Amino acid sequence: MEAGLMRIGVSIPDALLTQFDEIIKKRDSPSRSEAIRDALISYITYYEWMEDIKGRRVGTIAVIYDHKKSGLSNSIINVQHHYSHLIKYSVHMYLDTDDCFELIVLDGNGQEITELAGSIIALKGVKFSKLTTVDPNKKI
Repeated sequence: MEAGLMRIGVSIPDALLTQFDEIIKKRDSPSRSEAIRDALISYITYYEWMEDIKGRRVGTIAVIYDHKKSGLSNSIINVQHHYSHLIKYSVHMYLDTDDCFELIVLDGNGQEITELAGSIIALKGVKFSKLTTVDPNKKI
């Protein structure tokens, strides 16, 4: 094994690994390990970006969650109530019998927006969450 590399074991659901392997084949990735390293770098880069969100921001949080998960809908609502001063509006959509999609539109302090996004993704039963923000004062 190459110096500086560490071998680890990870438990992943079969369906997720199958989907990941299909993407690896389509993208012509040299190996599963290389693809996992790329995914980790992307994950780290995204969260480093989130830590740098400061000042006034406008943005969205897109969320997909299992509404059948006991207490999850109430937990999401409670988090949103705590940060209601940031939320301008939200859209809720039923995807199927199990999953819901929610889009939350925000305007306010970037650090608080990041806290809100972190609070939502940390809830068990949230399958996907993506924060996007822009500085409304920045000239494009």
